[in-house]
Amino acid sequence: MATIDEPLYPIAILIDELKNEDIQLRLNSIRRLSTIARALGEERTRKELIPFLSENNDDDDEVLLAMAEELGVFIPYVGGVEHAHVLLPPLETLCTVEETCVRDKAVESLCRIGAQMKESDLVDWFVPLVKRLAAGEWFTARVSSCGLFHVAYPSSPDQLKAELRSIYAQMCQDDTPMVRRAAASNLGKFAATIEQHHLKTDIMSMFEDLTQDDQDSVRLLAVEGCAALGKLLEPQDCIASILPVIVNFSQDKSWRVRYMVANQLYELCEAVGPEATRADLMPAYVRLLRDNEAEVRIAAAGKVTKFCRILSPQLAIQHILPCVKELSTDSSQHVRSALASVIMGMAPILGKDATIEQLLPIFLSLLKDEFPDVRLNIISKLDQVNQVIGIDLLSQSLLPAIVELAEDRHWRVRLAIIEYIPLLASQLGVGFFDDKLGALCMQWLEDKVFSIREAAATNLKRLAEEFGPEWAMQHIVPEVLEKINNPHYLYRMTVLRAISLLAPVMGADITCQKLLPVVIASSKDRVPNIKFNVAKVLQSLISVLDQSVVDKTIRPCLVELSEDPDVDVRYFAGQALQACDQVMMSS
Repeated sequence: MATIDEPLYPIAILIDELKNEDIQLRLNSIRRLSTIARALGEERTRKELIPFLSENNDDDDEVLLAMAEELGVFIPYVGGVEHAHVLLPPLETLCTVEETCVRDKAVESLCRIGAQMKESDLVDWFVPLVKRLAAGEWFTARVSSCGLFHVAYPSSPDQLKAELRSIYAQMCQDDTPMVRRAAASNLGKFAATIEQHHLKTDIMSMFEDLTQDDQDSVRLLAVEGCAALGKLLEPQDCIASILPVIVNFSQDKSWRVRYMVANQLYELCEAVGPEATRADLMPAYVRLLRDNEAEVRIAAAGKVTKFCRILSPQLAIQHILPCVKELSTDSSQHVRSALASVIMGMAPILGKDATIEQLLPIFLSLLKDEFPDVRLNIISKLDQVNQVIGIDLLSQSLLPAIVELAEDRHWRVRLAIIEYIPLLASQLGVGFFDDKLGALCMQWLEDKVFSIREAAATNLKRLAEEFGPEWAMQHIVPEVLEKINNPHYLYRMTVLRAISLLAPVMGADITCQKLLPVVIASSKDRVPNIKFNVAKVLQSLISVLDQSVVDKTIRPCLVELSEDPDVDVRYFAGQALQACDQVMMSS
């Protein structure tokens, strides 16, 4: 008897768990659906499990979301592609629920299943489902249907195709704004599956309806459709149909629509081509750069370099640069920050003369901006300017500002400068570096912020790699070692960190003669934090130094530390001694 009941067991347990009050239990059982389906076999999955899931009226969105996701990959468990249509009913139900993320996931799963279904099955099962949803009384079903047309359309016969186009046109004029929004955001996908002659007539009339919608939330989604449709149309049709719409949108009464145009402008330019961009879109872009809403100016400023690439340098200097100058002193710090993040890229486009005359003063004003993010964005892109104007001019004009920023009150700005120093050093050369920036690098080792001290130590290592051990021995090592006498233990710890980073670059001889004695002397420090850091540094030096030095100098010091009253010092000394033993055994 037990063997007869056994196949019923998984579905019985699933039914119990899906009716349980504990949401976690219900969730887990949904996530185990594939295991249950394997246990039941393909036929029973089709006849029992899927109908049960269709009837399951769980009201928790998390459970429904998990179910929508699982069903999307369920084709193998129902017997392959020829039986894929049995998965449509439970997903159709999920397409009508109120929670947006559940509907979106159900639509995604239906698209995945539809992409694998046979053409005849799509016509028999999938298209009727789309039509039912599109005729749904509740707006949620109609919203979901908009995301399915592009799957249903290609394999339908001509008569059905005409019907689907007509239904989609109704969606674009639906009474509910949410449905029109869904129609607007899916128009590009649907248009990509439609024949060219219908594209110019049916789709363009739908597009026109959406662009004139009284809801700005629909119009701003139609902006995205501009770029998608522009790529599908012939260039001349694109200029005739799409370009006037973009120009109108750039003057829309809703700032959100104008923001969307500013954000999508580069893609729109690609769609209409360079000629139309210069003639029609450049004035629109200039208007957006001077928009009275800061959000629109932010989006437009962020695209300034990309837009200049499409124009000739003369046009960029004549029309875009005056706007850039205005934006560099904009009342909104976020506009200035967006501009600073891309303005350096204009230097290669405009060329050397224009960069020196027009852009350098803007860079300088942004480098002195009161808002740290603006300064940061300029610092991080300096190399793009260096390639155009050369290091001499860069150092004369921008270096004083950089030195000023090295002492900036915002630690993140100081950090950005430190991270940029090795690149600057390699560009400036050793002589210039010693004169102007050497003292700064030492100053940072005694910064109040730990991240700055840590970055300063790493910076010294990178400079030693750039200029070589001999230079480091002359300019870095003596000054670093001097700081070990600092009365504050945190600064002494930074020196130990710098020693551990410099040792591999400096090599065994210098480490043994100059660096190791300082570390050993620090093991007598009165602060336990210093002593356990000494143990860590000694452990890192084992791989750098000869075995004889390890045995004679490092090991005795570690043994002494391993008997320290402080538990942390003993622990790290023990770790270092173990590392000594391992090296000894391997050698």
